[in-house]
Amino acid sequence: MRNATGFTLIELMIVVAIISILAAVALPQYNQYVTRSKLTEATSQLADLRTKMEGYYLDNRRYSSTTGGGTCGVVPAAADSKYFDIACASSTLKTGVGDQTYTITATGKSSAGMTGFVLTIDHSNTKATTSVASGWTLPATNCWVQRKNGSC
Repeated sequence: MRNATGFTLIELMIVVAIISILAAVALPQYNQYVTRSKLTEATSQLADLRTKMEGYYLDNRRYSSTTGGGTCGVVPAAADSKYFDIACASSTLKTGVGDQTYTITATGKSSAGMTGFVLTIDHSNTKATTSVASGWTLPATNCWVQRKNGSC
């Protein structure tokens, strides 16, 4: 009499079903984790640029390199990062005083899968998420979104 070795078709199907269930749970969580790590790039760059803008202001008593608003002093007109496009705009509160306000904006790149995300910071250190991707919740307070449920 021969001893049968190997797996039966039923055993293999059970293993495939278990792997499928695990993948169905793990893959969305992993994708959300990757998106959150990309958001960290934007928030760290915005915070770094804000610090540089304040240093520029201490040296020049204005935020822009030209009178009348427009180009920020230390932030290129369209600074790029891997996942976000960074832009800065300054403006004048009073004529002749120089540019006393600015807003730095990070807009998610569609090529990086970050379409819909827009984060900002301004001269008064107000952090805001003005737009989020589909399926994400916009935060109720002014802060940078960190999780899909809108928490900061």
